[in-house]
Amino acid sequence: MERDGTGHAPLTRREFASGLLGTAGLLAIAGVRPAHAGPPGIASVAVGPDTLLMSNLMVPMRDGVQLASDLYLPAHNGSPVSGRFPVILERTPYDKTADSRSERTPTVEQPKSRAEVAAFFVRHGYAVIYQDCRGRYRSQGAYVKYLSDGADGYDTCAWILRQPWSNGAIGTMGLSYAAHTQGALGSAGAPGVKAMFLDSGGFSNAYQGGIRQGGAFELKQVTWAFSEGLNSPQVKNDPARAQAMRAIDLRDAFRRMPWHRGSSPLSLVPDYEAYVFDQWEHGNFDAYWKQLGIYAQGYYPQFPDAAMVHMSSWYDPYPRTATDNYLALSRLKRGPVRLILGPWTHGDRQLTYAGSVDFGPAATLDGNLAGDFLTLRLRWFDRWLKGADNGVGGEPAVRLFVMGGGSGRKNSAGRLDHGGRWRAEKDWPLPDTRWTAYYLGADRALSPSGPPRRAAVLSYQYDPHNPVPTIGGCITSGRPLMVGGAFDQREAPEFFGCKAPYRALAERPDVLVFQSPPLAAELEVTGPIKLRLWVSSDCPDTDFTAKLIDVYPPGVDYPEGFAMNLTDGLLRARYRDSWEQPAMMTPGQVYPIVIEIFPTSNLFKRGHRIRLDISSSNFPRFDANPNTGDPEGRPSGQRIARNSLHLGGVHPSQVILPVIPARA
Repeated sequence: MERDGTGHAPLTRREFASGLLGTAGLLAIAGVRPAHAGPPGIASVAVGPDTLLMSNLMVPMRDGVQLASDLYLPAHNGSPVSGRFPVILERTPYDKTADSRSERTPTVEQPKSRAEVAAFFVRHGYAVIYQDCRGRYRSQGAYVKYLSDGADGYDTCAWILRQPWSNGAIGTMGLSYAAHTQGALGSAGAPGVKAMFLDSGGFSNAYQGGIRQGGAFELKQVTWAFSEGLNSPQVKNDPARAQAMRAIDLRDAFRRMPWHRGSSPLSLVPDYEAYVFDQWEHGNFDAYWKQLGIYAQGYYPQFPDAAMVHMSSWYDPYPRTATDNYLALSRLKRGPVRLILGPWTHGDRQLTYAGSVDFGPAATLDGNLAGDFLTLRLRWFDRWLKGADNGVGGEPAVRLFVMGGGSGRKNSAGRLDHGGRWRAEKDWPLPDTRWTAYYLGADRALSPSGPPRRAAVLSYQYDPHNPVPTIGGCITSGRPLMVGGAFDQREAPEFFGCKAPYRALAERPDVLVFQSPPLAAELEVTGPIKLRLWVSSDCPDTDFTAKLIDVYPPGVDYPEGFAMNLTDGLLRARYRDSWEQPAMMTPGQVYPIVIEIFPTSNLFKRGHRIRLDISSSNFPRFDANPNTGDPEGRPSGQRIARNSLHLGGVHPSQVILPVIPARA
């Protein structure tokens, strides 16, 4: 009998059906039935001569809810092939039949469809499953963001292991939310998982990145809920509600903050409004934040001993998630764990730029780390699901992109040529890191030569009605209010909250700027960054923000220079001593605080300056602290805070940079 490329014989459609159907015409696959039940049987469609699609299989969960799943299987001339195959699973809230925006290449802007991606893996001997998350699109159940994905992922994997086409080895993949679903099923100890490829997600601790950060609430949760709420059943099935929601001006709504439950831009989708306010109002690090699905740190021992890739990027919301997961799981698990960190915005690994800065042709994943992203994942799965001797096992543990080294000119697309290069490393943080303290001085200097002997205090007024506008950074899902990436830190009409005459942020009276002298030699900073400050305020609570910047000197294309944001962080002062038990400040009392700044990697060229901006807001990326000490998400009013930074003497405020020594 003729065999296909996997070595298995093709089946006739009758043989295929008889292998899946019982004598009563019911599926023998553990309670699965087609969506929109009609006459017994399976609707299958040939996707090319070598791939068969079975649409909308309804997979039962432990509580009886059924999740719609599309199964792609190897075929030969349109007929299914016998045998058992390793399975690749992706769970998504974005419609299992829709194109995934991340499946692009540098030369083809149009993303591949999920069917095309599935067919690629099927041609190489895999079965592929895409599944709609609970309460989304064709799946049953109520949608609550993130919190059902652990149990549902576990149950889906257990179901896969019972199928006649599964050989018991499961690989998982997906970007963003589809990486969070991987982290969730991994936290649940899902059976059969042998390889994982988490791209820009998989919450290590959503309280410290992805939902909240440093005690503040990430408002991308609101913009995401608004855009995705338009696709919710309660809106799509109600034309009047859909029309009313589309009429909401989100920019105007953000100008009219604060909101309350029932009077927010999400009020027309009550389920979505409810989970957003649950996230917002749970300010303390309590049991809510330790739930399966948003707190992998609490479940690392349960993770499968699977081969894992944790991938993120410097202008993505999840570089801390990726590095935290890598650090813990590489020490705890037998399976190899890898880390990839690029210079991109969220999932845009095919682009050479982020915001208004270009990193050169070396920046893309395609053509640098692998021929393309499909090939990178295929080689990973082939090695760890099939045992292929393809060299993957000997590849470096860490691959990261060091930004910087470019010409500093404006390229043909109008972006700053910052440049950069890929580098392989043995571990993270880099083993030869020199943790170097740069001290903040009253003269606005940033110096590694030691703390100023003379004590000083610098103060500013923070008005929550006039917060510092967000200009790039680690952002996704923020449109139409904010975008991620690297930008000159100067106000402009395209950034929400900016006003004419559109001055540099450094000129704002509520931004304290500290910078080094022009560097006499190149200096590389790669790794996590920690800021130790001594602060006071005349309010019971306030925020302190920090932003690390590479300052270009004036040049032909940028006569005023270019202040390129690298990374940032913040702390809500009530959480200075404890995430679990916040405490208000006593006005005028000086407190030590620590701000954990997201990791980065940058080569500061000779003549550039290292700059650190300190302020108290970064809006609309984070909610603006009302300075009142009111419960999180339930403000009763707002007040202006006079915030002070204490320097020198017994208050040696400093930023600790991970400096990498020059290498031959």
